Amino acid sequence: MSFQLKGTYVGHCDCTQICPCAVDEQPTGRDGQCHGLIVMNIAEGALDGTDLAGTKVVLSYSSPGKISDGGLRLGLVIDEKASDEQAVALERIFSGRAGGMFEAFAGLTDKWLGAERAAIGFSDGEEPQATIGKTKVHFVAYRGEDGNVTTARNAVFGFAPEFTLGKSSGRSGVLGESFDANYGEAAQFEWAS
Repeated sequence: MSFQLKGTYVGHCDCTQICPCAVDEQPTGRDGQCHGLIVMNIAEGALDGTDLAGTKVVLSYSSPGKISDGGLRLGLVIDEKASDEQAVALERIFSGRAGGMFEAFAGLTDKWLGAERAAIGFSDGEEPQATIGKTKVHFVAYRGEDGNVTTARNAVFGFAPEFTLGKSSGRSGVLGESFDANYGEAAQFEWAS
């Protein structure tokens, strides 16, 4: 049971300024928690022979405190264009049952919210954007004086070795979760088990 996934993600949460979850610090969202989602556009990938190229998925999460303290609530939204076989494979990966980094997150999860289907849109680029039904992920990168994007590297709970930091806005949420977005991030990813 091995998988590999490669593509682009964009995410946002209700933490103020830069979300501290990636470096395992206390969240700065409402009530000291972090509520967010990560939209993944999978360009290449497979799980045990099931081709996952071209699929899109959203990982919804909330954390009551530091990630390493556990108590996470995770759930998945799978693009309605994915086949049933692809949906089963994606849920196995992101629920942690296929090993890899998501298995570690499963060990920190108190509640798996399950998976549902919705229309997911994704536009790539330096500032990727996404939609999940009526929910919009509008990402604007922070930039230095030279115009280049601001990045973070080597974060203990980062979804990529280096990711772009930015901001987002608007009411967001899926799987019954709802929050006002502040922080945003984006990166190219490559994961395997």
